[in-house]
Formats: sequence, C-alpha cells, structure tokens
Amino acid sequence: MQSTEKQIEKAYLVGVVFSNKDDELYSLTELKNLCETAGLNVVGKNWQYVRQVNPATIIGSGKLEEIKAEIVLNGATVVVFDCELTGSQTRNLSDYFGVKVIDRITLILDIFAQRAISSEGKLQVKLAQLKYNLPRLSEIKGTSGRFGSGGVGMRGPGETKLELDKRLARLEIQKLEKEIDKIKKNRQVQKKAQNTSGVFKVAIVGYTNAGKSTLLNLITKAGIYADDKLFATLDTTSRKVYLAPNKSIVLTDTVGFISKLPHNLIDAFSSTLESAKEADLVLHVIDASNKDYKAQVGVVDEVLKNLEITCPQIRVYNKCDKVIERTEHDGLYISAKNNIGIDDLKDKILSYMQ
Repeated sequence: MQSTEKQIEKAYLVGVVFSNKDDELYSLTELKNLCETAGLNVVGKNWQYVRQVNPATIIGSGKLEEIKAEIVLNGATVVVFDCELTGSQTRNLSDYFGVKVIDRITLILDIFAQRAISSEGKLQVKLAQLKYNLPRLSEIKGTSGRFGSGGVGMRGPGETKLELDKRLARLEIQKLEKEIDKIKKNRQVQKKAQNTSGVFKVAIVGYTNAGKSTLLNLITKAGIYADDKLFATLDTTSRKVYLAPNKSIVLTDTVGFISKLPHNLIDAFSSTLESAKEADLVLHVIDASNKDYKAQVGVVDEVLKNLEITCPQIRVYNKCDKVIERTEHDGLYISAKNNIGIDDLKDKILSYMQ
C-alpha cells in the first residue's frame, strides 16, 4: 500500500539581519505567516546578524553548522531564507544542508502561483517567475532536482525551470510581455469609455491581510474571497456602489503590499495598482491590531510614493474591535468584519465628492 495523502513540507526559517535597524523577530514572524500561507509547516527558526556577507553562503560557517544540526533534529525538508539568494548561494546552501533551499522571493512567487485566478494574473505570475529565475538558471541547474520537482517553490513554471535554457526563457518572457501588453491596451480602451461616465473612483490599498477584501465585501456585497492569510487575493476587483441618492462610486480592491518585495515583482503586478494611480480617492486600510502596523504603513506609503500616487488619502484603521487604545488621530477606526464605523467611512468618502 502506498499513501496518496499529500505530504506537508517541514520548513526551517533563517533570518539574515544586515542592519541594527532591522527587526529580525518581526521579519521572521512575517516569514512564518508566508510559509503557512504557502502550506508549509514551520518546525524551527534561527537568525544571524551579518556584518560581512559570505559570497558563497551569505552566513558564516559556525551558524551553518548550528542550523544544519537543527534541520536534522527537526526533520526539516526545506530551508527558507528571509532574504534574496543568488543561484550559487542557493546551490551551495542546498548542498551543505542536504535539503531544498529557497528564499523569500521564491516563496512569495509560489503563493502568487497558487492564488492568481484571472488570466492576466496567471500571466503576470509566470512572467515574474521567469524573470526571477532567468539569471539563476545556470547557477541552480541540477540542484533542486535532487529534492523532487514538487512542493513550495516548484509550482507554476517553476516545475520546468531546470529544463529551460536561457534562450527559451527569454523567448517565453517576450511572448508573455506581448500578451500582457495586449491585455493592458484592451483595459485602457475600456477604462476610457468608463471615464466618460464621471463616476468617482475609490481604490483600496494596504498591507497584505489588513482587511481590504473584507471591507470591499461589506460595502459592495461583492462576495469575493477573503481570509486571514497573506495574499488571500491577488486579482483586482471593482464594484459600483451607491453611497447616497445620486452618489455612486467605483470601489476597487488591489493586491496587498509586503516588505522586502523587489520592484520587479511590484512591476509584474502593476496592473492591479493602476486603479490606485487613476483613483480620485485612496483608502489606505491598516491592521490596527498588528503591533507592527506603523512599519507596515511605512511600506505602503513608500510604494504609493514610488508610484507617484498623489490623490487624497483616507487612513482606515481596521480591526478596531481588537484594539485596546486608539492612539492614531489621522484617520477613522473601523471593523470591516463586525460592521463598526462603516457609516462614518461612507460619510467621509462622500465629503470628498462634494
């Protein structure tokens, strides 16, 4: 008898701190949440403050020995680094530990591959994976295959990355870029037609898992998928809703932001952020119950600044039912889950439409 039950991979997390300003505890907590979202069982973690990067393995030999012992002790099958690794570093670490090694970016791409629903979303995921793997093909070839082609980091086009040579990968990238460009042009034509209607456009942005989709569902009754997980939704959802007689808006949910997300991944999902660039008003949803919400606000503010989004913004402190003390006075406190403060939010939106 052979069991057909899907085996859950056991992950060991490694944080790498390059600056005294970095918070290794918060970073590893977020990495743990990402792993759980990807379907991994986290069995251990470790971190090291790195003053001088080892170009071969990023961390020192002493820490490598310590981590290897814990991998064996905990029966880990994959090691996840909370920083970007080069192809050669991935190969060297994998050879040393004797298990599969991936980095934070590969993990996020894997989640994207699982969560993308629309045709454009799937194309964007595939393009981002190919662009990330292209410079690493020659360095990692022949390593991951020892640990099988399935599981986290190997979904989507990752399953065939070891068989793709760079020429074929570049051709595939060009093909995907043309397909995505065609979709974007069609969407722009549709938006031009929509813009003539003069409907007030409101975009919901925020850190992943802040409650954006739950807020959209509450206001519009959209019924889109929402869960207490990172990147529960990746695709843009827009709904028209009447806030008052003769006062309607188009409300759009966007992909959540996260720290340490490379610009090429932000570019890959720029289509989901176009609604924010074209919006008349932005609702910045913040998980007020998260002790690190100020750092999350900083990540979102930086991305909005890089995207040159200058329209008015309302800060919406969500999950207020879990907050003991309301210390912020530059926005509204609500609970999208329990329908608290939503009427005040609607009134605030209406005030921008006068």
